[in-house]
Amino acid sequence: MAEETIFTKIINGDIPSEIIYHDDLVTAFKDIAPKTDHHILIVTNKPIPTVSDVEAEDEQMLGRLFIIAKKIATDLGVDKSGYRLIVNCGPDGGQEVPHIHMHLLAGGKLGGLGFPQK
Repeated sequence: MAEETIFTKIINGDIPSEIIYHDDLVTAFKDIAPKTDHHILIVTNKPIPTVSDVEAEDEQMLGRLFIIAKKIATDLGVDKSGYRLIVNCGPDGGQEVPHIHMHLLAGGKLGGLGFPQK
């Protein structure tokens, strides 16, 4: 079993958050330190530390991340103008919380991806 994270505490209602979607598989809430006008985190309810820890049994839950991202983008009215989805994996990939999550970023023209310089 993965360790409890701030995300599991939000999912369980132990930490207040502005939850905008919740079902049996995923939960979505506003990021407390938004990087864009719309910065939503969509997390798996099952605490999986990283993409490297995914198993075949997680396929439906991981697919739900994208279905809910589409729903949220539509609800925000950015589904036509565009948005960015980011999933980081591990410390070198920029993952800060060891619990699989997707960032939905939207609200105006988004800049480059910030690839490291050689």
